[in-house]
Amino acid sequence: MVDTSETPQDWMTSGPGAQRRILYQDKASMIGERDGEGIPHSHPHVQTTYVSAGQLRLNVAGVTTVLNPGDAIIIPSIAEHSCVCLQEGRLLDSFAPRSDDFMTAQGLALN
Repeated sequence: MVDTSETPQDWMTSGPGAQRRILYQDKASMIGERDGEGIPHSHPHVQTTYVSAGQLRLNVAGVTTVLNPGDAIIIPSIAEHSCVCLQEGRLLDSFAPRSDDFMTAQGLALN
């Protein structure tokens, strides 16, 4: 599946000044994030985050790291984490297993 659309309705609010776009099929999901702030939270999924543009300050379990374009990090299951976009940018998040809670919160059908 290739999704190249970039219409405003593809993006949804995900935090203060932040937007999210969810792509999913079967049991896989990828979430695009841009700008803003991600408030502290945790979830049962292992999360992989890749910075495609901008700069991000990420706190994972009390350890703060600054990520730049091309950097990636794996966030363990249940680890509390938060982020602040220091420079306007974009992230790609991947979750294992699929993050059904994000999908349900955004009114997307689970298949």
